[in-house]
Amino acid sequence: MSHILDMDEVLHTDPAATEVTLKPRKSTSFYVKRTTGLILLLVLAGVFFYSAYSKLGVFVRWSSPSDHASFPISIYSDDNTFDSFQWTFFDLGISSILLTGIIARVMIGLEVLLGLFLVCHIFLKSFTYKAVIAILSVFIVYLLVVIMKQGNTGNCGCFGNQVSMTPLQAIWKNLAMIAATLVLWKIYDVQPYNKSGNTIIFLTAMLFSVASIVPFALRLMYVGTDPEAPKTATTINLDQLYNFTPAPALDLRKGKHIVAFMSLTCPHCKKAAYLLQIIHHEHPDYPIYIVLDGSETFLKKFFDETHAEDVPHLYFHHTPEFMKMAGPSVPSIVWVNNGNVEYKSTYAYYQLDPKFMAEWFKK
Repeated sequence: MSHILDMDEVLHTDPAATEVTLKPRKSTSFYVKRTTGLILLLVLAGVFFYSAYSKLGVFVRWSSPSDHASFPISIYSDDNTFDSFQWTFFDLGISSILLTGIIARVMIGLEVLLGLFLVCHIFLKSFTYKAVIAILSVFIVYLLVVIMKQGNTGNCGCFGNQVSMTPLQAIWKNLAMIAATLVLWKIYDVQPYNKSGNTIIFLTAMLFSVASIVPFALRLMYVGTDPEAPKTATTINLDQLYNFTPAPALDLRKGKHIVAFMSLTCPHCKKAAYLLQIIHHEHPDYPIYIVLDGSETFLKKFFDETHAEDVPHLYFHHTPEFMKMAGPSVPSIVWVNNGNVEYKSTYAYYQLDPKFMAEWFKK
């Protein structure tokens, strides 16, 4: 009948056993640090994941009985969320809508990557903690610039439209995350992989691929950012704007102007107006003008959502004349040069590129 030998028996029967070195038992503080560190790490990663998720604007929700859905969950896209985040980069002086789109997707991918590196314990102390502190510091500098230029008002967009935070609140949030990272640096340095092994190399490459592809796959790039020139010479009769009171304070029939015809209840018009007010704020010398039509009861709501009240505009409540100028659909955004339509932003806000505007105005 076999039995398990205790250490005394091993040492007595096998002289070689005297060379065995026993590992010291882990102290209670060791387990407390490991547990606390793991929880803190997962919370930090969760913030990065949620931040990327909320800005991307591709959401998962439980299906309601009224949806008549085949699955209990459904996926829906909120274009306003991502576009609002993308357009914030105009505040940094970036004048290309294509470039802002690339930067926005890269920033979201970077948040996904940092979250994955934290969860998978990839080079925590040698790279990931440093990268987290660096990116959060960049965010803080950006938010300080926003406060200096626009004040501590509005939603900073750190969590898209899901959680509204002022720039100052976002700075405190980022400082708290930096503090948490410093604590992790001190108490949590788990290295589950061999740095020179194939496993860590493969895992790192896979995480980079996921973080790089996901934002561009879920938010396809629209690269046709230049407005379209009419195939034949086209003019627009803007005299109708001056046949009523009030009339525009400037003469849109002379010189170059970007004139946007919009309905107060059109969602695409609101997005275009929101972008135009950003461009106007950054480039007040650009001659942009908005002509609005619709019930006056929606005027306040339109400006509340678009913040475009500072853009030169006219509430033109004469629908037949409005439609003659705008055409059959809105938003109708025309690039007018002495009454001649040289370009038209067919896809509205995707074809309102400040860089192209600057080049056109200089011609």
